Amino acid sequence: MHDHSSGEQSDGANLEQLRQRIDHIDSELIRLISERAQCAQSVARVKLAEDPEALFYRPEREAQVLKRVMALNPGPLPSEELARLFREMMSACLALEQPIRVAYLGPEGTFTQQAALKHFGDSAVDIPLPAIDEVFREVESGAAHYGVVPVENSTEGVVNNTLDSFMDTSLRICGEVVLRIHHHLLVGENPRRDRISRIYSHAQSLAQCRKWLDAHYPHAERVAVSSNAEAARLVRSEWHSAAIAGDMAARRYELSHLAEKIEDLPDNSTRFLIIGNHDVPPSGEDKTSLVAAMRNQPGALHDLLEPFHRHSIDMTRLESRPSRHGVWNYVFFIDFKGHQDDPLVRAALEEVRLRAAEIRMLGSYPVGVL
Repeated sequence: MHDHSSGEQSDGANLEQLRQRIDHIDSELIRLISERAQCAQSVARVKLAEDPEALFYRPEREAQVLKRVMALNPGPLPSEELARLFREMMSACLALEQPIRVAYLGPEGTFTQQAALKHFGDSAVDIPLPAIDEVFREVESGAAHYGVVPVENSTEGVVNNTLDSFMDTSLRICGEVVLRIHHHLLVGENPRRDRISRIYSHAQSLAQCRKWLDAHYPHAERVAVSSNAEAARLVRSEWHSAAIAGDMAARRYELSHLAEKIEDLPDNSTRFLIIGNHDVPPSGEDKTSLVAAMRNQPGALHDLLEPFHRHSIDMTRLESRPSRHGVWNYVFFIDFKGHQDDPLVRAALEEVRLRAAEIRMLGSYPVGVL
């Protein structure tokens, strides 16, 4: 007969030592986070002494810090997870001096809110608004420091309302967020899976999950509503109903997951833009967006794009929109890699200005880190 008591005591002693070690590390983390917050307060005092209108949130600086965190990460935590923890710490430190007010296309529980919190952290004050042009107006008026609006979806294409809003504003793009979109089938308390007769969602989400719905709920009525969050709200009070929405809506309206990741295409993502009132200095890895109006003549588009090609500037998106002002037939929205202060970019833009009827810089901004 073997005596296992000494082994069990040894395991217990080792576990207690590990717990003491964790407690010691936690104490050090608390001290260091507090020290970092005090440094952030000192930075704010220096800035205010130099300029009473100083900006506390610097998109280029935050992008540099997060990239540095990811580069220095030794593991075992994934780099994105470590950067997310730093994002929240930076958000909390910033809120000590000036909580950032962020307007976004609402209502609460949408993917746009998820993008806003991913970029600014949970310490930001988020303001849901019912339309994209209202988000622009909220930032233009100064009621919000920044706005978050969707600009393109990998399966549905460009968001025209956002592009149109840039035609009549002096706001600049200050950042971008790319969000992987996962749709879930959500239900309220105690529904019966086989009794679901109605499924609510935004029309776009219903389209993105059509094959899954055909296979699993072919007889359920599909009802298009104004947003996925609105679908989630309706399901709270209805029996035999479900909603297609994301995790934010599930948390906001306390719904359960009946099925997860039901989108037909697994690489579904949406890009969001951060809009603000100021230009962003270079971060080291940037994008630039502009809008150009062209004269209606043969070869106009080639003349517009040729300088980018000759200066080896990588164009990431080109969209055309009918001009709403009637002077020019079409305007072109262009995204490319690089900052407008880069010498190569500056040289290309000088040539583009000579060829375009009108050109407006929408902003240079850090490439999305998370």
